[in-house]
Amino acid sequence: MTDSAPLDRHALPHDIERACIARAAELSAHADSNHANDTYLFARLVAAREVRGESMLLGLTPADMHALFQRHFPHAAPLVPPACRALASNPAHATFVDSLTHLLLTHVPPSIDTNDAQCIAAIVAHACLRPDHLWRDLGLSGRDDVTAMLTRYFPALVARNVENLRWKKFLARELALSTGAVPGPAPGCPGCEDFRHCFPDGR
Repeated sequence: MTDSAPLDRHALPHDIERACIARAAELSAHADSNHANDTYLFARLVAAREVRGESMLLGLTPADMHALFQRHFPHAAPLVPPACRALASNPAHATFVDSLTHLLLTHVPPSIDTNDAQCIAAIVAHACLRPDHLWRDLGLSGRDDVTAMLTRYFPALVARNVENLRWKKFLARELALSTGAVPGPAPGCPGCEDFRHCFPDGR
């Protein structure tokens, strides 16, 4: 099965936003009431990439996506949007994704579904490769959405952000500190409009 037809690449931002909202609503209509909040979150994350024809940027394998739809959108169509693990061609970026995913998964509380946490970790890690604020790279509405998502899935890690750093910068810093490396920007940070704000010296 294939992605629903992506919007034309020249579509206006508000057209894309409307399409994302509509697709997320379509997916979340199939939510299990016991997992409604998680289902709505995944609906937003999937819709943000699917309407652009960019499902591979979620960083989920076809098996991951199939299982995700079975858990949250079992009656939605298409059942399994095509996706592939979007490991970067740059080996350093691929290492970053795998290492950050692993770090995130060490902070999942027992109350969280392990499979959902693995999907969130992969999606967040891959989003850190892209050149914008993390909330935009994820297709969410703002920083508060990212904070709520990370707090639900990785609360112990979030609690360490006592300096209220931008999330992409914070995650890159925590990853560096966990390996004894010197903290620096995430791979996508240099392309962000606020790069100089987060890293005045460029590093």
